[in-house]
Amino acid sequence: MTGRGIHRASTLILSLLMAVIGVALLAQAIGQGGSVLSPRLLLGLLFVAAGAGRLYILKRKGSQT
Repeated sequence: MTGRGIHRASTLILSLLMAVIGVALLAQAIGQGGSVLSPRLLLGLLFVAAGAGRLYILKRKGSQT
């Protein structure tokens, strides 16, 4: 595996991990009856958005090469 392949695989894994952590934070906040402005809920949304955004960019860059 080349350096570029290792970088791509690690980016994929970390992006998926960020999205999973975000979903777990959302589930925990909702399960505990958190309000809309709950810090855990907002942080979960940000983690999901960051992971999904990075996956989107990774997929888009992969289709250009």
